Amino acid sequence: MQREEFVQQLWLDYIHQHPDVGSLRLWPVEAPAEYLAILTLNHGPWAMEALLPTLGRFGYRPHQRYAMADRGLLVTLLTAPDDGAWVLLAELQLGTLSRRPREHLHQLVGSADPREARSQALLCHGRPWPMPDWSTYQALHQAHPLAGWLAVMGPRVHHAGFDCQRLGHDITELDVQLQQTGLTGTSDHHHGLFPVSPLLDYRFYATSSRRLVFAEGDEHRVGLGGLSLVQKQVSANQERAAELLLPHHTRCEIS
Repeated sequence: MQREEFVQQLWLDYIHQHPDVGSLRLWPVEAPAEYLAILTLNHGPWAMEALLPTLGRFGYRPHQRYAMADRGLLVTLLTAPDDGAWVLLAELQLGTLSRRPREHLHQLVGSADPREARSQALLCHGRPWPMPDWSTYQALHQAHPLAGWLAVMGPRVHHAGFDCQRLGHDITELDVQLQQTGLTGTSDHHHGLFPVSPLLDYRFYATSSRRLVFAEGDEHRVGLGGLSLVQKQVSANQERAAELLLPHHTRCEIS
């Protein structure tokens, strides 16, 4: 698989899960996202250290690492080899879960198809393990919302972020237009997958929940992620918005 195909597969999987994003026509369809936030977990072939070499083969290079102990996340920001979307690879640390939910998630992940673990497309083809039952999902979601999300979604894109400056529109203007499509945003910098730096204006839009079929055949609606808008507060700054996205105090050294 070449990088272009990998990016296309990531995007197609994302808009399949979030059709309200795929139907947006507020900016050109070909406009690149500023970043893709991918959520995974520190276990086996889905651990960050196992995924980084695969992403490296597609031209992505680690740029900065962040630690968010309050969310149980390690995050690596990876640059793209062109002006396309950078990748924020967020890894949930299973050790932050209490024993019972950690065992539930280990059991699910352990039942994954081993062929999926060897695939270069392991971030594009959805959940590689069986769907949990509703009670297991509820217990995981209560223990940590991202543990519940991973249980039903598997490692994949959680949300895409767009830089309003690159889209040629002000964030306030786009916010109004997105609200008119039915997407309601929040400017809370602590809402979403990770906290966002005060150096950026920010909106996070949770997409419509989807009805999923759980292990016992029962259906329930679950929120699956969303879309974000960012805008640099100092437009003369030459850094990419993705470089400024996460708070400076969460940075740590890349070994």
